[in-house]
Amino acid sequence: GYKADCAGPDWARLVQVFQNPSLQLASFTITEKGYALTDLAGETLPAARQDFAAGPDAPRHTMSIAAALLYRRFQAGGHPIAMVSMDNCAQNGKKLREGVFAAAEAWERAGLVPAAFLAWLSDEKKVTFPWSMIDKITPHPSEQVKKALEDLGLQDMTISRTNTGTLIAPFVNAETTEYLVLEDAFPNGRPPLERAGVYFTDRATVEKAEKMKVGTCLNPLHTALAVYGCLLGYTTIAAEMADPDLRALVEHIAAEGLPVVEDPGLLSPRKFIDEVLHQRFPNPAIPDTPQRIAADTSQKLPVRYGGTLQRYTQRTDLAVSALEYIPLVFAGWCRYLLGVDDALREMPVSPDPMAPALQALLAGVKVGTPETCTDQLRPILSNAAIFGVDLYQAGLGEKTEAAFRAMLAGPGAVRTTLRRYLSERA
Repeated sequence: GYKADCAGPDWARLVQVFQNPSLQLASFTITEKGYALTDLAGETLPAARQDFAAGPDAPRHTMSIAAALLYRRFQAGGHPIAMVSMDNCAQNGKKLREGVFAAAEAWERAGLVPAAFLAWLSDEKKVTFPWSMIDKITPHPSEQVKKALEDLGLQDMTISRTNTGTLIAPFVNAETTEYLVLEDAFPNGRPPLERAGVYFTDRATVEKAEKMKVGTCLNPLHTALAVYGCLLGYTTIAAEMADPDLRALVEHIAAEGLPVVEDPGLLSPRKFIDEVLHQRFPNPAIPDTPQRIAADTSQKLPVRYGGTLQRYTQRTDLAVSALEYIPLVFAGWCRYLLGVDDALREMPVSPDPMAPALQALLAGVKVGTPETCTDQLRPILSNAAIFGVDLYQAGLGEKTEAAFRAMLAGPGAVRTTLRRYLSERA
């Protein structure tokens, strides 16, 4: 492979590749953070700001690099190309397009590229940014997998950490199950990837497939297992699925989401959930951890649960206030933020940009003394930016508070509360 570094030895070869008329597509698997051009405060990142001023000859940010390579293609005749994001985030093609255009427009304003380059980028007969839904659980490299490979006689299976903190290895531990749903928008043709199981469809169907997975069939269940797994002392998702209480919890959460699921048609939401619950999450060869999944939960909740809550509020035949298990997840998350597990041992809280502010709001709440919980939850549960709706307006705020207070009773209160909800509402 070649490294997309304009100061490195591979850059000239990458430029040649992008100038080749036969190039049909370039794909991206750079994680959601790779598309970000601003920080949490909305300020342009230093690398992006530097790129916008410097022009297409010395890009550093991935979005600027993509724009610079497209500029080389434009200069070499402007042959069509598809820029395909295959990262696990909503509207990924839109994110990629916006990142590329941010760089290109900055260069055009500064007179560093001609307006014709922007016109070419904007022409969907020339350049497309197809949306995709990709699904394959691929945790960090596992010591368990490393040992298994070494026992088979393979050598040099060392797990290393990059200078940015990412764990890498000569192997990838991932599940067998995989889905790739692609918007069929390839102006220069494409390989027959449908023969390998890729689904080609229109953008609306891709978005429904993504919402189905992220908003109902997989990610909400992952988040529930994350917060309760941490509280109950688990270190793998597979082990949690052997816990009857946790298994029942995620089954009930799935059942609450199904009535308002985004059904893409080409994948069955019910079959997708069954595969997640019976094959994927219980797989011991996928050593994914609740601690990893619990990271950035405040950023995940509006995507993983907000859509379901909003769709419930829009339905006249369903009452959002009747939900029981989804608010139990919110109560468990607030209990998790206290940094004390169900055995009353101190527990690390995974990184989250809102954690300091949320924990400050919960200051004074003590596990073992439920009366210390007065109105601390109100500013959290009323925040529609976190839950997609104001939980009090939806009739779920008081429910969430009640479950949270029950989990403060003392050692084992999380488990007891979970069992009570599961038995009373079975």
